[in-house]
Amino acid sequence: MQRRQFLFTLTSTAAMFFATRTSTSTASGGDKVTIMQFSDDGKPLSRVTLLKVNKDTEWRKMLSPLAYQVTREKGTERAFSIPGYDRHEAGLYRCVCCNNALFDSSTKYDSGTGWPSFWQPIASENVRNIVDRQFGMTRTEVQCTLCDAHLGHVFDDGPKPTGLRYCMNTVAMRFVSKSKKS
Repeated sequence: MQRRQFLFTLTSTAAMFFATRTSTSTASGGDKVTIMQFSDDGKPLSRVTLLKVNKDTEWRKMLSPLAYQVTREKGTERAFSIPGYDRHEAGLYRCVCCNNALFDSSTKYDSGTGWPSFWQPIASENVRNIVDRQFGMTRTEVQCTLCDAHLGHVFDDGPKPTGLRYCMNTVAMRFVSKSKKS
């Protein structure tokens, strides 16, 4: 019986040691990302390394039900349903969850899809592309690098110079107008 207890204790201690080591290394190094920060007028400020933003309980309180469903549960708003999808004024699009700069209005174009479309992000490191195999098809999901918010998808049927169409959900972004800045 003592031998069995000893082995059980040894195994449990080893498991706790490795679990603690794994979670510590993930928290200290695995949750850091590098993004480019931008002022509200679209000027690059600096490249910074930050801890990923994770506000599970706060997001449910701070976001509308639709914005939560889209950004945190990988949903999609209905096409043409959200005011601002066809906005044409100069400005910056930021993540509704963490305020990370995502797109400049100078790269926005009318794709006719009912969602805001851009031919490139403001900085490639500010968004992350992930293979999405939902619904029996393969697409490329676009997420915010800083908080993992689902933003939309990117397709290869966009205009020059990139040929890409970043088809984003309106509720996943907050627009900052250049005309409203001091």
